[in-house]
Amino acid sequence: MNLYKTSLFALFVIGLSACNLNREVDIDLPNYESQPVVECYLTPGSTYKLTLTKSNSYFDPFGNGDLLQYLDAIQIKNARVEIRHGLDTIVLANTPTLDPVTLKAYNYVSDQMVPFDFEGSFELYIQLEDGREITGLTNILAAIPIDSVVVSFNETDTLARTLCYITDPDLSTRQYFRRFLNYDSLDSIPEQDFITDDQLIESGQFVFGSGYENRVQDTVFNTIATIDKAYFSFITSVMNSAASNGNPFAQPGVIKSNVFGSAKPLGIFTGYAQSQIMTIIAK
Repeated sequence: MNLYKTSLFALFVIGLSACNLNREVDIDLPNYESQPVVECYLTPGSTYKLTLTKSNSYFDPFGNGDLLQYLDAIQIKNARVEIRHGLDTIVLANTPTLDPVTLKAYNYVSDQMVPFDFEGSFELYIQLEDGREITGLTNILAAIPIDSVVVSFNETDTLARTLCYITDPDLSTRQYFRRFLNYDSLDSIPEQDFITDDQLIESGQFVFGSGYENRVQDTVFNTIATIDKAYFSFITSVMNSAASNGNPFAQPGVIKSNVFGSAKPLGIFTGYAQSQIMTIIAK
């Protein structure tokens, strides 16, 4: 009986191998409508900076392989960009700029500094060349201070880790955070960069750790940014959208934006305050 079943299975496999399973399928995709994309993070003590680009279809060519050509092509130029705060209206000039610390590019900037105002609101207004508009509204949440950074050495080695402690001041209100861990300098690629909230914390104290990978005299930067729900939802939706790329069975990702208007934009306009401690590893 077993031999009979084995023979049937073998015939089945041979039959499949004889079939042509490679078949080209033409799929008619709907025309893609490009949308303006806004990114603006208001960081107290830093200048006003904003990125305004346009989205592309997943299948659009990548600037013939030229990155600079592609970046120039997706910029939206000659827009009127304003950020209103109280009685002040800050006009951002269309000047491409690279932040030397974050290595992030912007194409609308101002020399004015974002104030340390954690109560007032900030309003975004953009008018494109064709008259379409983009609006947004946000405020800046005060950063939660880092309590301490503790250096801990591995008992069986000379390598150390850091433990970064913060205390959530109000567990009755959901708090959102972005965690960065940089080695050597702030313009290095972060060893850790993720978002989280306080839903699983009962004692009110967070601890963000690293691996045992630092030697004596190494420099470590622990950074905790306090973010709002809109930014948390935006980043989560961007990551989910990226994860669905290339998967024919996944639903297309929907970006959760907090910018609106007749231009039908995507993106985020948010405040971004952070606490940071630099530690030089020592025994």
